[in-house]
Amino acid sequence: MTRAPAPAHPADPAGPRGSAARMGLDSRPAWAWAMYDWANSAFATTILAAVLPIYVREVAGAGLPAGNAEAYWGYANAIGLLIVAVLSPVLGAMADHLGAKKRFLAGFVAVGVVATAALAQSGRGDWLMALAWFVVGFVGFAGANVFYDALLPHVARADRGDVLSAAGFAMGYLGGGILLALNLWWITDYERFGLPDAAAASRLAIGSVAVWWALFTLPLMRFVSEPARRAVPADATGGSPVRASFARLAAAARALPRYRQLALFLGAFWLYSDGIGTIVKMATIYGSGIGIGRNDLIGALLLTQFAGVPFALAYGRLAVRIGARRAVQLGLGVYVGICAFGYAMTEPWQFWVLALMVATVQGGVQALSRSLFASMVPRAQSAAFFGFFSVSAKLAGVLGPVMFGVVTQTTGNSRLAILFIAVFFIAGAGLLAKLDVAEGQRVARAEDAASLALEAAA
Repeated sequence: MTRAPAPAHPADPAGPRGSAARMGLDSRPAWAWAMYDWANSAFATTILAAVLPIYVREVAGAGLPAGNAEAYWGYANAIGLLIVAVLSPVLGAMADHLGAKKRFLAGFVAVGVVATAALAQSGRGDWLMALAWFVVGFVGFAGANVFYDALLPHVARADRGDVLSAAGFAMGYLGGGILLALNLWWITDYERFGLPDAAAASRLAIGSVAVWWALFTLPLMRFVSEPARRAVPADATGGSPVRASFARLAAAARALPRYRQLALFLGAFWLYSDGIGTIVKMATIYGSGIGIGRNDLIGALLLTQFAGVPFALAYGRLAVRIGARRAVQLGLGVYVGICAFGYAMTEPWQFWVLALMVATVQGGVQALSRSLFASMVPRAQSAAFFGFFSVSAKLAGVLGPVMFGVVTQTTGNSRLAILFIAVFFIAGAGLLAKLDVAEGQRVARAEDAASLALEAAA
């Protein structure tokens, strides 16, 4: 793919050579962009995966009938996903039209940080309050990711999108893992920190996410430039920014058949993303429900964070060798094995093995999915198209948690739901086999050229 190189910064901390350059971290804007993965992964680890699910089941949901806390957690995830799916394409088109990707990202981060801080105030029996604030916080988290991902094609140097995306995920694993390690220490050794019980330590852990997220978002705000607004034919409709944004969105939707490879990728991503998202969101509450203790659950997830760092970086290098599409397909095959292993799991040590298996593929598959999509997106409409990317992920994520909740309530056993997830990975890999990445990239670059010609004629 052909992409204008990011401008060199006079104080480039890595320079054009060395291990940082091989990871795509070859400029200050690239470093700052990847640091946002470090920032927001605190929400993904502590809130989505490790601490909050157990807190909802054992503290906020105390007194609920058996299985209801798990089901309500699944429903809350589905509600948050649906809200983001509805909002992200419209707001993405508006961000493209206004040239305001960073401003929209900052707004969603602010919503997420405030909601997470409020979530930390919920106590025993406050399941409705906790889940309501969780939904708001999740909207902030997932909404900000739309605009963060849309910045990737503007920040990455030519042909470095795969490795930079993988480096972002690696930094996310490391940052989220460091905070989760501190959270685990507080929760398991709460007396050392002067806390009355594990529930109070969990609330402190939840509150720490808000601080971490806000603090480490600052480098992106400081060093990543707002991409220049580029005109598209839909802008000729004129009118208010809202009207122009809807015109852009409608034009992008009508153009999807022309972007045949991009649409095919979205279909595949919709399928396998459902499986990945369900595993991430339901792993700890599933493990808790089959009798695995808190320390094993959180400790195994901590293993996933740190083991995920080298594997995410390795996937970036693997994509250079065999292509991003084939590397993703390889990871989906591993996920099928993960589902089968999770179905049969009964012992705590098995959860640790499962966590290590997830670490080998989770960051790499997600990172290469992001960069693969970015390589086939026209830059003038990157936020709008990443809105569609978000819709694909979020609508997919609605089905998995709802299915998990319904099966759990109906049968009293979530094992069948875990096994069923493998179908999404198999079907997604099948669609990816039909994808022509080079053709998708060619169409996007032709659209970029047309956009530049439109500006020159204006």
